[in-house]
Amino acid sequence: MTTNNSLTAIKGIRVGHHTHLAGATGCTVIICPDGTMGGVDQRGGGPGTRETDLLHPTRGMEQVNAIVLSGGSAFGLATADGVMRYLEEHDIGYKNIPGFVVPIVPAAILFDLHLGERGIRPDAAMGYAACEVATTDPVAQGTIGAGTGCRIGAMMGSERATKSGIGSSCVAIDDELMVAALIAVNAVGDVLDEQGQIMAGLRESPESNQFVGMLDVMRTFSRQPRPDRRDNTVIGVVATNAHLTKAQVNKVAQMAHDGIARAVNPAHTMYDGDTLFALATGEIQANVSVVGAYAAEAVSQAIRNAVRAATSLAGVRAING
Repeated sequence: MTTNNSLTAIKGIRVGHHTHLAGATGCTVIICPDGTMGGVDQRGGGPGTRETDLLHPTRGMEQVNAIVLSGGSAFGLATADGVMRYLEEHDIGYKNIPGFVVPIVPAAILFDLHLGERGIRPDAAMGYAACEVATTDPVAQGTIGAGTGCRIGAMMGSERATKSGIGSSCVAIDDELMVAALIAVNAVGDVLDEQGQIMAGLRESPESNQFVGMLDVMRTFSRQPRPDRRDNTVIGVVATNAHLTKAQVNKVAQMAHDGIARAVNPAHTMYDGDTLFALATGEIQANVSVVGAYAAEAVSQAIRNAVRAATSLAGVRAING
């Protein structure tokens, strides 16, 4: 029997991808079980999001029905419309108003417009299609769904960038309690391996397998005007089977960003729109600090898995060729 080391190891969570290889873009939907508590923490200077204010601890809505991660920059936020239509058809959503179902579907996007055929962007139809194939099977990773057009170190263009994708991981805290992550990695910074060495980033040349080091690159424009390239980000979801309050699940989202900082250097810059959602399905009582600490571990593992699973596309080389 195969062990599920991905986001769908959390009971009741389903994940579906829709991929458009010619357009080098796609979207990923995470459908939540009933009663799932949601939170979010957004960092970086260039976010693209939907319904994140609703997840703040001071807002009245506590539960979410799905999360969408998408390419397409701001155009990709339209995928959530298709997810809402699918959920409404299946009677999933907020039902406090008699006769109405309103699905709660926060979303975040990444910039992949430079790749693939021009004008192809994730839309409502793609969001709906991702829902139709959502499953509890182990999550497919790499150049798929929201990870289809992901690049790392693309400040000098695709030729010297490294292909990335979407990755997932799950950490067992004890025999029952667990936390998992699903991350689309489109970072401006280098991705570091478990030893802190650069495993993906800006290449020395288009043919090279050696990396310049984004911190060294940033020295060259530390005092100079620089084109405002806000086309990078890390977006994703962490989920746990813990029972948490809304304030606590937002704390988990906050702590999970430590995983980005461990695996991406630099992280949370003005060129990024780093956004992490957090979900708690409410099965097991747990210490929020412990869940948050392991959420960061799951995030860093998922980021590295995204790089290792990626395949080359649209002129961007992956680390495995």
